[in-house]
Amino acid sequence: MDSRSATVYKALWLTFGIVPIVAGLDKFTEILTEWTQYLADPIAGLLPFSPETFMAIVGVIEIVAGVLVFVKPRLGGLVVAAWLVAIALNLLLAGYYDIAVRDLVMAVAAWGMSQLAVAHASAPAA
Repeated sequence: MDSRSATVYKALWLTFGIVPIVAGLDKFTEILTEWTQYLADPIAGLLPFSPETFMAIVGVIEIVAGVLVFVKPRLGGLVVAAWLVAIALNLLLAGYYDIAVRDLVMAVAAWGMSQLAVAHASAPAA
């Protein structure tokens, strides 16, 4: 892997490791936003528990996904990409089209990071 590719990989690896962990932790503190506002009504109506409980579960999943990126980047990148697609689908149902598009773009970047992880893992140590 050349140095430019390694730099891009490292930036994406850090981003997709840190951001899900921060977003997951924020599901418990709501410092960044009140997360339940983004939950689509049709999905909220299907839940067997409160939207707040659902967001706590989401927070745990996001924290685990971020840690997975750090430990197993290729798999973690795929998990984060799939998770972001699921979030985007929810956002489309909720009418947040602009945020849904942003999350789909981030999903593509997370997928790209997972692909770069393969090249990074097979690169000879410097």
